[in-house]
Amino acid sequence: MKSLSRALFAAAVAAPLALSSVAAKAADIVDTAVSAGQFETLVAAVKAAGLVDTLKGEGPYTVFAPTDEAFAKLPAGTVDDLLKPENKDKLVAILTYHVVPGKVMSGDVLNKQVKAGTVEGSELSINALNGGVSVDEAKVIQADIETSNGVIHVIDTVVIPE
Repeated sequence: MKSLSRALFAAAVAAPLALSSVAAKAADIVDTAVSAGQFETLVAAVKAAGLVDTLKGEGPYTVFAPTDEAFAKLPAGTVDDLLKPENKDKLVAILTYHVVPGKVMSGDVLNKQVKAGTVEGSELSINALNGGVSVDEAKVIQADIETSNGVIHVIDTVVIPE
C-alpha cells in the first residue's frame, strides 16, 4: 500500500511539471511564419532585407503576411530582382509596408474602414465593412494568428507602397 501511495504522490508531483513544459510560450512572428510552411518567400525576403531581428523583437507588431501564392502572382522575375543586394532598400520598403506598429486584431476594425500607419511610413487602407477584410487590394484570408510579439493576418496579394 505504501508503494502505491508513493507512486500516486510521485505522479501527482510530476504532472504539473509535465504540463508546464508542454505549455510553451507562443512563437514570435518569424518562427510562426517559418513553421506555417506557406510563407517561404516572405521568410526569405525578411532574411534578405535584414529584418529578422526586428520581427523577432519585442513588438508588438501586426503583420499582413502574403503567402507564397501571393508572391507568385507578382510579374515573373520580381521576387528574384527584389532579393538582389542592390535592391535591398526597395525590398525593405515593401516588407515594412506590410507591418503596422502595435497589435491590431480583426475585432478592432470590424465594420470599419480605417487607415493604419505602417513601419515603412505610408498608410494602409483597411476595409472591414462588407463581411470580409481587405488591406489595400489584398484580401485577408486568415486573421488573428497570435504570436508572442504581435499578430499575423494572412493576405492573398503582396501590397506595394505608392
